[in-house]
Amino acid sequence: MEIPGRTGSADNRPYFFLSYAHTPRSGASDQDPDYWVHKLFRDLCDHIMALTDLPAGTPAGFIDREMRSGQGWPERLSENLATCRVFVPLLSARYFASEDCGREWYAFNDRMRAAKDRGARSVDAIVPALWTHVGYDQLPDSISHIHLERNAFGIRYATTGFYGLMKLNRYLDEYEEAVLGLAHQIVRAANDSPLAPCRPRPYATTPSAFKPRGHGPRHIRLTVAAPTVDDLPVHRDRTPYGDDPQDWNPYHRESTRPLSELAEEAIRSLDYRVTVTSFDDEDTGGPAPQPAEGEAPPQSGAEPEGPQAGHPGILLIDPWALTEELRRRRLKAYDSTAPAWTNAIVPWCRRDAQCQSEEGEQLTEELYRTLPGILERGRRTDCRIAVNGVPSLKAFNDVLPAVVANSTRHYMRNAEASPPPGPKYTKPRLEGPVSGALLPEPPDHGGAA
Repeated sequence: MEIPGRTGSADNRPYFFLSYAHTPRSGASDQDPDYWVHKLFRDLCDHIMALTDLPAGTPAGFIDREMRSGQGWPERLSENLATCRVFVPLLSARYFASEDCGREWYAFNDRMRAAKDRGARSVDAIVPALWTHVGYDQLPDSISHIHLERNAFGIRYATTGFYGLMKLNRYLDEYEEAVLGLAHQIVRAANDSPLAPCRPRPYATTPSAFKPRGHGPRHIRLTVAAPTVDDLPVHRDRTPYGDDPQDWNPYHRESTRPLSELAEEAIRSLDYRVTVTSFDDEDTGGPAPQPAEGEAPPQSGAEPEGPQAGHPGILLIDPWALTEELRRRRLKAYDSTAPAWTNAIVPWCRRDAQCQSEEGEQLTEELYRTLPGILERGRRTDCRIAVNGVPSLKAFNDVLPAVVANSTRHYMRNAEASPPPGPKYTKPRLEGPVSGALLPEPPDHGGAA
């Protein structure tokens, strides 16, 4: 891919993208409420120009600078998120409440995940900075894997952030030291974790990495229905499979990692918690299928939580899983009891010749006969490609956020409210015969009968 901004062998891309939450104006003041953010940006650019060999006239960083009110700003944001070397979020309570900041974080983090999927070595190109003090309990789950060095620039920085250092003249030396230290971190991350540019993703359809607190369930149950190398048909290519269903990697030409691992990481980046299970290990919660002739009946015992219970659910299913008879009957039973908040994704790699064969078409037809309820629900949504066969890893990553949102939406709309745990209320029982004497007497208002 041609790298925008390159001339010859020089890499003239911006070193960093400064992501921050816009502060609303207060009262009738004409002062720019984000003046201090822009000053920090200018100081960082000055230091980075001194620390690197960027040619004159090349921007050292990118900031939107009131551009959201102009035309073409989504495209400019997307282009810079797709090409900058390092992402620098200015963390504050307002930052995590901003949908725009959540989109920026998701877009850049998705770029890092894509590089990892292609086999790149560990990429750590997010360098967070404190704008104001942020407590650990304020950090969304989606950024829990990011290393935040609170004490990197001193105790006062950890307690007040850059904003506190900049507002008081007596902390000027500490501010200068902190901003120079952050510039060094940016340059070091750019050099140690080189991140190739990618195609800009549409800003309007980019999901946010930060979900509003208290808005819907925060947990997704991901269930993998796939064969292992031991129960495949003898003629089936074994490359996508392993010893466990969760080893399944239908896009092995595009990624070295199992699909369940990629999906779990992507869902976590949307600020959800994830439980990953194998369908073969689950009690589906539906009627138990009768064993075929010669098979031993299933053992009775404690029933674990089924894949459709408790949380919005997503079923990752390989149509080749239907070639095993007992699993196919269990899936059919599961379809009859799966609630509206259970959705499916059917990876059907276009680069897999056997998936495109006549046998592959027959398996697709069998899949619709086995899971008619779940698949029909998927066809009625705006992410119908999920059940029609997802042809590539990119398509999978694009549709997964929509499926997560759809499952969550249905769960909020249809799931029964669970009462909080507590002692069970028992209605008091009256002893003795029930008579009028047990009832309170009517009040005497002093009037005639």
